[in-house]
Amino acid sequence: MLLNSSPIQTITFKNQNFYLKRDDLLHPDFSGNKARKFYYFLQNDFPAINKLVSYGSAQSNAMYSLSVLAKMKGWEFEYFVDHVAAYLKDSPHGNYKAALNNGMRLRQAQSPSLSECSLSLSKGMEEEDNILFIEEGGRQKEAEYGIQILAQEIIQWQEEHDVEELNIFLPSGTGTTALFLQKHLPDNRVYTNPCVGDTDYLKKQFFELEEEESLHPTIISLSKKHHFGKLYRENYKIWLKLQQQTGVVFDLLYDPLGWRTLLAHPEVFSKPILYIHQGGVLGNESMLPRYERKYKDIL
Repeated sequence: MLLNSSPIQTITFKNQNFYLKRDDLLHPDFSGNKARKFYYFLQNDFPAINKLVSYGSAQSNAMYSLSVLAKMKGWEFEYFVDHVAAYLKDSPHGNYKAALNNGMRLRQAQSPSLSECSLSLSKGMEEEDNILFIEEGGRQKEAEYGIQILAQEIIQWQEEHDVEELNIFLPSGTGTTALFLQKHLPDNRVYTNPCVGDTDYLKKQFFELEEEESLHPTIISLSKKHHFGKLYRENYKIWLKLQQQTGVVFDLLYDPLGWRTLLAHPEVFSKPILYIHQGGVLGNESMLPRYERKYKDIL
């Protein structure tokens, strides 16, 4: 299956004009940055593989995208988590429900951490050639294949619209997409902010995939520490404003912090800005009710 090039739109937010790369519209089921990261596995043949194994959280965007990939390829899909909240087991929804509907088999890891679980799994699978193991969030070299195609789409759009330079922004989990984008867009600058950890965490992720620091994206952040997955009034407010002013639905986990960080750094506005919409809106099914309950006064 070939993914079509995603469109680039012009939006206005907070009286600023932005270009918006709509990777959320790549495919009804296989879209966003996870589709880019896993595109290598979709496009290439793996005749000996019959099972896909990965790990992460029980509402991960990657988990859902991997379940779609496995379904498309006719593979079993086994996914490890350290826990599943009782309310999610009782009332499946969002990425969790969709992945289960795609045939995912969920396993609870007995290891103290999922990183240890991944290590033991990968060691145990060295002799099992029928199993494909993918790192949490798609943090691996194969992700470069699909992200390079994304970079080529951006370059082609720039040529067609006579846009010489761009400042490109996207929020990061593992930072894989931002890293490989910068590598393949040397004439543009890629900015990103850490959502899962802090700046040091993100730098560490970059170095694990690319030793040459000059190829790394530029990290920007807010001065106040942000805890991943925690509900913030400011995040909910900007998410609502984005939808009201642009008509575009963004992810509730990464994008609100991304937009807040971008707007707090005027130096990024020295050139036209391209914001990458990385999808993940299925996860809003679980986060939006939590925000609505906690911040009723904002509605």
